[in-house]
Amino acid sequence: MVYYSRSAEETMKTAADFARGCPRGSVICLTGGLGAGKTVFAKGFARGLSLKDGVTSPTFSIVNVYGGEIPLYHFDVYRIKNVSEMEDTGYEEYFYGDGICLVEWAELAAEIIPQNAVWVKIEKDPAKGDDYRIININSEEI
Repeated sequence: MVYYSRSAEETMKTAADFARGCPRGSVICLTGGLGAGKTVFAKGFARGLSLKDGVTSPTFSIVNVYGGEIPLYHFDVYRIKNVSEMEDTGYEEYFYGDGICLVEWAELAAEIIPQNAVWVKIEKDPAKGDDYRIININSEEI
C-alpha cells in the first residue's frame, strides 16, 4: 500500500491508522534516508497504540520500551556496526515477544529481521515540498 503525506501530522495519522491494525508480535521495519520521517512515523504509530509516553529516537540507546496495553519496542540500529552487536540488546526477546517492534534503519540488520516483518519505506519528494512523503507499506523488504 502506498500513502502520500503532505505534513508530519498526516504522516503520524497514517502511522496511527496502520498501528491499530497490527497484532501483537508484529515487527515493523522502517527505512528511508536521514530526515525521511521514520521517527515521526514512530510517534504516530505510538499514538495509534494509545501510548502516552513521548516517543523519541533511540539512536544512542538502540531500543526504547514503551509500556501500554500492547508494549512498543522502538529500535534504531543506525549506529550498529554489525549484527552481532544486536545480541547485546536482547533483540530476540523483543522480536518474538508479545509487543510490537518498530525498527528504524532495519535494512542495516536485515539478516536478523523475522521473515514475517512488514517493511515501511518513507521517501521525500522535494519537488512536491519539504514535508511531502511517500510511505510504502509492504510485506516484503523494500
